Amino acid sequence: MKIKVLALVLMGLLTSVGFSQSKEQTFDHAFAHVVYFWLKNPDSKADRAKFEASLQKFLDNSQYAKTKFIGKPPKAIRAVVDDSFTYSLILSFDSAEAQAAYQVEAPHLVFINECEDLWEKVIVYDSEGL
Repeated sequence: MKIKVLALVLMGLLTSVGFSQSKEQTFDHAFAHVVYFWLKNPDSKADRAKFEASLQKFLDNSQYAKTKFIGKPPKAIRAVVDDSFTYSLILSFDSAEAQAAYQVEAPHLVFINECEDLWEKVIVYDSEGL
């Protein structure tokens, strides 16, 4: 009996893991858009909360961005790692044309309007897949 219960529990766990993985978006290798933000006041909890909320709202409403990753730098332990930025954003797109459309879509423009006063520097790296 205990083995049957354990088997059912394990099946439930495997099924839930399978469902959560199926909801994840896979990285599209056609076009990658990587953005680094340096906030003017990186220690301000209010600025960070405003930035994160606006960025998440934008990403939730983007028609074009496929993979959507928001990150913060871990403490660098190697000299080649740059941890000077406040946030990173990694997006993937079906094509360069989809990335160009994303640049002028309303949610992206709203995000810029809401947050551009928060950052002092932004660097963007775009890459097309091989």
